[in-house]
Amino acid sequence: MAVTEQVSRQRDPERTKAELLEVATRAFAEDGYSGARVDEIAERTRTTKRMIYYYFGGKEQLYLAVLENAYRGIRQAEERLEVGDLGPVDAIRRLAELTYDHHVEHQDFMRLVAIENIHRGEGIRKLEVLRDLGKPAMEVLETILRRGVAEGVFRDDVDALDVHLLISSYCVFQVANQYTFGYLFDVDLLADDTRPRLRALIGDVVVSWLRPPP
Repeated sequence: MAVTEQVSRQRDPERTKAELLEVATRAFAEDGYSGARVDEIAERTRTTKRMIYYYFGGKEQLYLAVLENAYRGIRQAEERLEVGDLGPVDAIRRLAELTYDHHVEHQDFMRLVAIENIHRGEGIRKLEVLRDLGKPAMEVLETILRRGVAEGVFRDDVDALDVHLLISSYCVFQVANQYTFGYLFDVDLLADDTRPRLRALIGDVVVSWLRPPP
């Protein structure tokens, strides 16, 4: 590494940490916690293993930082959702479609979640902050549902967690099962000509489910 570049990194720690998180995310998503190597992450970022330990404290702390950053990304996307000018039906559809987009565009996030579930949530249980991180997003969803019930366009026996579970399950499947499902049924779930239909489908499903019975 050139001396000037090394000095630049030392003077811009936030940029360095962001780059390390980005590369480490790919490494852990591809190889899991056991398979990912800190020295390889350092090599990919043209930094040093020592600097990674300086910023994060060790491999486990780096992995936990990656995990927290991945969850923070989806939560921040949900919080940025602009639905104040939309009716409840359009608002819930936009939320569902945004969630679909985020999962498809951040497939490393889904792989990290899968790894965590394989290991029964050993890492995520050490991140108490993630419990609070999801509260604002759930409040957005609860607000949409309350508006829909008040206007008579949504049923009143469904809570926000039910809707979140439905949307997440659908979006996770598109990414997590794309290879097995694609092989068995000869379909590319993420193809350019397939995605718009699948994106609209989750909105249709959620809206139809939430409509009050006749």
